[in-house]
Amino acid sequence: MSKYYFTSESVTEGHPDKVCDKISDAVLDAILAKDPNGRVACETLATTGMIMVVGEITTKCYVPINEIVRKTLNEIGYNNGDTGLDSENCSVVVSIDAQSPDISQGVDGKADHEQGAGDQGIMFGFACDETKELMPLPIMLAHKLSYRLTEIRKKKIVNWALPDGKSEVTVEYENGIPKRVSSVVIAIHHKKYISLKDLQSDVKKFVIEPVLGDWIDKDTELHINATGRFVVGGPLADAGLTGRKIIVDTYGGYSRHGGGAFSGKDPSKVDRSAAYMARYIAKIL
Repeated sequence: MSKYYFTSESVTEGHPDKVCDKISDAVLDAILAKDPNGRVACETLATTGMIMVVGEITTKCYVPINEIVRKTLNEIGYNNGDTGLDSENCSVVVSIDAQSPDISQGVDGKADHEQGAGDQGIMFGFACDETKELMPLPIMLAHKLSYRLTEIRKKKIVNWALPDGKSEVTVEYENGIPKRVSSVVIAIHHKKYISLKDLQSDVKKFVIEPVLGDWIDKDTELHINATGRFVVGGPLADAGLTGRKIIVDTYGGYSRHGGGAFSGKDPSKVDRSAAYMARYIAKIL
């Protein structure tokens, strides 16, 4: 009998890198809503007290990037001093240039040729029958844990949770078939007053058990805020960048990755659109 273990990681929307992904995509969405032919390559940096939005954008419309940044931060939950980043009072720096004309001449559709791609790249699509989503089990379970970490905060199931967080799931396989979850790692950003014991109890009761169900057993190892404290989190604790969670965004390391990120890119950027199409083809074949 062949036995092996595979681990995948996910992060919450309040993780510094995911904050940047979400801001970049919010800018993109705002532009495409007004100008479907806009060219957008929007990158975001998050650090202590500051969000910086940079990149190359060519569009016929105007969008209030400063307002978009603050609205996105507020929606995530970075809206007061306790979280480490205040959407109303943080600094927002914007430095946007137009797309290079050398690139646009190859992308824009013309009478003598159809629209081209904004870059070269390698894209992979993957699908498997381990889950109803046709995704590998480790990354789907990790995603569901991260989503639940956000849900217990936003629905006020607990009153101590803050936006930042990560999950990691290790699945035990036998002969290529997932059998059980052997270990779970959870790190969740929290307010000062919650004790580690109470936090661990809440995470086990409200997150791990309802999400993982029968995948866990008495031998599953649980590591919940293993350092003992996660009060300082978000961009205050760690700088974030758009596109730094490309494995989280795809298959959790279960399949190949070409190296290109997704967020903040219009469809002419094949790192995104071709990866989505490759995934679609893999699902229907």
